[in-house]
Amino acid sequence: MRSIIFTLGVLSVLATSVLSAPEPAVIQGAGLWTADVRFEPLRQMVYQPTETAKPRRFWYTILTIENHTGQDIDFFSKCDLMTDTFQILPAGKLVPKAVFEQIKTRHQRKYPLLQYLPKVKSQILQGEDNAIDVAIIWSDIDPQSKGIKLYVAGLSNETAAVDVPGAENAKIFLRKTLELSFQLRGESVWRADSDIVFKGKRWVMR
Repeated sequence: MRSIIFTLGVLSVLATSVLSAPEPAVIQGAGLWTADVRFEPLRQMVYQPTETAKPRRFWYTILTIENHTGQDIDFFSKCDLMTDTFQILPAGKLVPKAVFEQIKTRHQRKYPLLQYLPKVKSQILQGEDNAIDVAIIWSDIDPQSKGIKLYVAGLSNETAAVDVPGAENAKIFLRKTLELSFQLRGESVWRADSDIVFKGKRWVMR
């Protein structure tokens, strides 16, 4: 299993480095758009469905997405978490629905209309009044990890095609993707949310 995770991690590194020579446009051309986004710090939560069940840890963030592009936009997102140990976790995988309900209750005052990423409507209308708040959740990570990167695609329609090294007439299509980086301090078992340190935000082609 670890070898599979390592292989997937290497492929992801290749996709985000060797193959990502294109950079997002500084000035977007006609027909291109990028939504405005704000985000909460990366947090942890423990879910225990019954008193006898083993507690499980989950990681989540909340995004607020606003559409000021001048047009209604389609929203089809893909969100991955990647650790510095080359573990890659798709958002929502092995996450019980009750975990979102617990997060929603925790943030009810600030985000009364919080949505869960798999259930988000596929179109975001224009204007501040149509902004959406979205919870993105991942299952627990490798306890040896000291760093995390979140990749959120679907916030822009900008794409790029790059040639696959060593494969004739083969291309990979990359999407403009939000990358959020975090450093993890302390031991995994005792780590608090204050030990998750935000390191930076940037847009990449992935």
